[in-house]
Amino acid sequence: MEIATRRSSRRPGTVSAAAVARAAGVSTAAVSYVMNGKGGVAPETRRHILAVADEIGFRPPNRGKPVDPNRTRVIGLVQPNIINPTYPRFAQSIVSAAAEAGYEVFVATTQDDLRTLGKVSSSLVHRNVDGVVLSAAFREDATALRTLRAARIPYVYLSRRSQYLEGDFVGIDDAAAATSLMEHVLAHGHTDIAAVIGPRFSSASLAREQAFVSTARAHGVDIGGDRKISTELNSDGGRRAAARLFARDDPPSAIVCGSDELAIGILEYAVEHGIRVPEDVAVTGHDGIPHSMSGLIGLTTVMQPHEEMGREAFGMLLKRMEKPSNSYQSLVCAHRLHIGRTCGCEPTRAAEKYRR
Repeated sequence: MEIATRRSSRRPGTVSAAAVARAAGVSTAAVSYVMNGKGGVAPETRRHILAVADEIGFRPPNRGKPVDPNRTRVIGLVQPNIINPTYPRFAQSIVSAAAEAGYEVFVATTQDDLRTLGKVSSSLVHRNVDGVVLSAAFREDATALRTLRAARIPYVYLSRRSQYLEGDFVGIDDAAAATSLMEHVLAHGHTDIAAVIGPRFSSASLAREQAFVSTARAHGVDIGGDRKISTELNSDGGRRAAARLFARDDPPSAIVCGSDELAIGILEYAVEHGIRVPEDVAVTGHDGIPHSMSGLIGLTTVMQPHEEMGREAFGMLLKRMEKPSNSYQSLVCAHRLHIGRTCGCEPTRAAEKYRR
C-alpha cells in the first residue's frame, strides 16, 4: 500500500516567498521564519503558510545555500502498516517536521513482508527521494537497505533496525521498558504469565520478549513453550493469541503484550467470552496509545514519546542529507510506565502512580 502526499504541478523554484506572503496574507518575514524552521510564528499561521506554499508550488532554497538540482525535497517513510495507531502517530510528527523544513513525504507500507520492503525500496530509489525514515526494518535482513545505500540515499531507523547494516537510530530502550513492565506484573504475585509480542524479525519485538522472559526467570517464573506467542502486530493478532491461550485447561493469570494493539485484541476476546480483566487475567500493553490509556480502557502500558521520536528521526535524516558522514548515532528517548486498571491496580492507586 502506498500513499503519496499531494504535490503541486508547478515547476519548483518558479514561485517567490513574496508571492506566498501575498497569497497567505502575511509578511514575507513570517514566510521566511516558517520556511527556515524558525520560531516566532503561531502554529495555525504556520500551517496556513505551509498549505498556501504547497498550493502555489513554492519550494524554499536550502536554508541560504545554493539549490541542489539533484534534490527533490521529498523523503520516504516506510512503515509496517497504518492500522496500528503507533505508526500514524510517527507519520504525523514526521510529516509536520518535514513540512517545516520544506520537504514532502512519500509514505509506503510493507505489511511486514520482506519482498514488499524490497519493492518499496526500489520504488523509492526510482522516485529519487532525498532520504528515508524506516520503521519497517527486518532484524536479520538488510537486502532492501543495501538498495538504498547503493543509490546513496541516506536512511534513519525508527523503533526497529537491522543488525547487519549500520544506520542512525531513534527509539526507546525496549529491554528496560519491558523489564519495568514485567516487574510490575510480578509485584502483583503472578506466577503463571504469558507473553504476546509482534513478529520476532522486529528488533523491538524481540528485545521486549527477551526482557519479559529473562526478568520473569530472575524471579523464579518460567515463560516458555505455548506461553510465548509471536503474532501480527495488530488487534487481530491479539485476538488470535488470546484464543490459543484460553483454549487451554490452564490459561495464564497474566498476559504481557509487546504492543497496545495486541493487548486491545486480548481485551476484546476477554469481553466476548466472559473473561474478567483483571480478576481472571491481568493484561498489559506497550506503546502508550492515548485511547488505550483512556478511562474507558485503563490499560497498564509503556508510554513511548511518538511525536518526539518522529521529529528526532526526521532531524537526524535532515542532518545526514545535508552533511553525509560515515559515522552513525543512536538516540534513546525516555519511556514511562503508565499504571492503569488492567494489571489489577485500583483506579485511585493507578492515578496516583501515573502522576508521579
